[in-house]
Amino acid sequence: MGETGKEEYKIQSFDSETQKLLKTALKDPSNVDLEKVANIIVDQSLKDSVFSKEAGRICYTIIQAESKQVGQSIFRRSLLNRLQQEYKDREELRTRSLQAWICYVTFICNIFDYLRVNNMPMMALVNPVYDCLFRLAQPDSLQKEEEVDCLVLQLHRIGEQLEKMNSQRMDELFSLLRDGFLLQEGLSSLSQLLLLEIIEFRAADWKMTDAAQKYYYSEVTD
Repeated sequence: MGETGKEEYKIQSFDSETQKLLKTALKDPSNVDLEKVANIIVDQSLKDSVFSKEAGRICYTIIQAESKQVGQSIFRRSLLNRLQQEYKDREELRTRSLQAWICYVTFICNIFDYLRVNNMPMMALVNPVYDCLFRLAQPDSLQKEEEVDCLVLQLHRIGEQLEKMNSQRMDELFSLLRDGFLLQEGLSSLSQLLLLEIIEFRAADWKMTDAAQKYYYSEVTD
């Protein structure tokens, strides 16, 4: 990432007072209520799909700033508590709003991607992330293109890291995806294409060959 993009965060969707609060949290976290900041970030992530992809970077920056400034992790603790609360209610969330559910999965995967302890992903997030991805691989979810699209995007992003943390669960997840691709009726052609692409992507050691890229992306854009 170039220097120009480093300090630019997508917080324009907030009112001016909240933008000010977030900017302070990013640079001077000891001067704000970090539990309030964590709740604002999670609330926005559940309703704004663009922000849910950006939020991991914002959280990472606040955690780093807080650690340097006061050597504590109030923000991280508040964030994980809130993620855990939403995780417990995930089925209810999905029933209430498919869009909010997809935003939640995007957000928790984003947090998994960014947050590190001793340069390793956080163990506390491994099973909740897997559980969310397994939910996206259930027959009723595979009928919905938005959920298949979310599942494949997250696996592209964090699949390799996640497999290193627990390869057995990744094997089980891909067993579900293969069964869905081969056996499930009523899948849209786009969902079938996305599932086949991610199955091949993992088989190629989480790398996209040039031939596969040309094939899949020409299919998607046609």
